[in-house]
Amino acid sequence: MWLDALGLAAYAVVGTAKALNLGFPAVSAVIMGVLTTAFGGIIRDVLAGEPNLLVRREIYITAALLGATLFTIGKGLGLDFWPAALLGFFAAFALRAAAIHYKLSLPGFPGAENSTEY
Repeated sequence: MWLDALGLAAYAVVGTAKALNLGFPAVSAVIMGVLTTAFGGIIRDVLAGEPNLLVRREIYITAALLGATLFTIGKGLGLDFWPAALLGFFAAFALRAAAIHYKLSLPGFPGAENSTEY
């Protein structure tokens, strides 16, 4: 789980950076960073035979969104690559790490089962 959290944070920043370098607008670049992270998680789940992260209420995509957004904001404010990348990376990792350590999850729909496992 902890290595996956590192990968999540890295791919959120790398995917966003690649999109920005290709000239995508900021919002599109953030979306591309989140999608890069999400599809990496989906491939991991398929290969591991685990339930897909999209049907679980883990704080995963939210962490990727935070990292990608902060990286993009940092770049937009004129930060060089590494300071902006570290800002996004550590923010995404910190949120995912808190979710793992404290067993945080997103709320479900009303009437849905409270379990996070399927």
